[in-house]
Amino acid sequence: MTKEVVIIGGGIVGLSAAYYLQKSGHQVTIIDKSDLTSGASFVNAGYITPSHIIPLASPGMITKGLKMMFNSASPFYMKPRFDMDFIKWAWYFKKSSSKAKVKKAIPLIKDINLLSRNLYEEIKASGDLGDFQLERKGLLMLYQTKGSYDHEIQVAQKAVKLGLEVRELSQSQLYTLEPNIKIEAKGAIHYECDAQTTPTELMPKLLKFLKRTGVKVRTNEAVEQLIIKKSKIYEVRTSKATYKAEEFVLAAGSWSGELLKKINIKLPLQPGKGYRINVSRPTGISMPAILMEASMAVSPMKGFTRFAGTMEFSGINTFIRKERVAAIAAGAKRFYPDLAITEEEMNNAKTGMRPVSPDGLPYIGRSSKITNLTIATGHAMMGWSLGPATGKLVSEIIDNKKTSMDITDFNPERNF
Repeated sequence: MTKEVVIIGGGIVGLSAAYYLQKSGHQVTIIDKSDLTSGASFVNAGYITPSHIIPLASPGMITKGLKMMFNSASPFYMKPRFDMDFIKWAWYFKKSSSKAKVKKAIPLIKDINLLSRNLYEEIKASGDLGDFQLERKGLLMLYQTKGSYDHEIQVAQKAVKLGLEVRELSQSQLYTLEPNIKIEAKGAIHYECDAQTTPTELMPKLLKFLKRTGVKVRTNEAVEQLIIKKSKIYEVRTSKATYKAEEFVLAAGSWSGELLKKINIKLPLQPGKGYRINVSRPTGISMPAILMEASMAVSPMKGFTRFAGTMEFSGINTFIRKERVAAIAAGAKRFYPDLAITEEEMNNAKTGMRPVSPDGLPYIGRSSKITNLTIATGHAMMGWSLGPATGKLVSEIIDNKKTSMDITDFNPERNF
């Protein structure tokens, strides 16, 4: 049955939901406060990562965060501030950082990532978007110290038990795989299960396809009010217009929690700011990699190499801290000593806000309080990786179909 659906948010999750909803025959409208050319969906590393099985909320992360709290250049930075929402979120994060909860989360993260990887491949095979970069080179975890190796080999062993393709590379094997640039690393763990894309290529192509197939896209419109009648959203009022629909999807990323406050729904969510530097000249880098000791990602994309990273909890803002950009450049130099990121490249750095749940699992599901509202946010660093899977699950929820995987543990109203 055809429904009118309004999606609030035009990042990879919102656009993916629109993709599958229009495939199901629904009339879809996307509303976004930006012009859909920037934000987390444009500045990420483009990874599709079944290998990222360990959630951000894991043993030791709170201690690490406290140690780094007063160093604004650190990879994991929490800006000291009195903010009750942040304090509650941090408490839930601490409660979620147990071995038992991480053990429970691992197969869920693996399953939704594999679902999403398969859907990316289906989208490419369909030809809907034309050609775009989607490569299965895998992901290298480059390490310089025994401590990092010891940590990652434990993760790799868990991944192998889950059926993921992983192999260990010696230094000589690494150099054979990546021969065109000098690498300062003792070796690597190669997650062959992973894939990559170029977000700045895929997002415009996806948007173009949606418009061509009848999806209405309303940009530069901030949602100001959600009008509720009889436990349903009756209409959405923006800075420019009013919208009515049978179903509403909230996929507004880091802004989702603020919008839900307008209708008295509390969603533990914090924006985690990430940064990226693009290097458009040849670098010799051909393999996606995580530089472990520098806590950053390297991604050879279509036309440039991207260096990305950091997790900064400082509230919703787009302020670029130069010391954090410099730390990314220094991390790249540490692992690739012949590569120097220029001042101009650093000055062109961009940032994006990633919506982070306390337990590292996304929020995907219907609201019990507002019966025509489906929530899809909280993906943290895996938003790009999980976009198609989330979009597919949202369409199945709205169609009242059995979902492609069990989403019980993604319930937006779950306890922490």
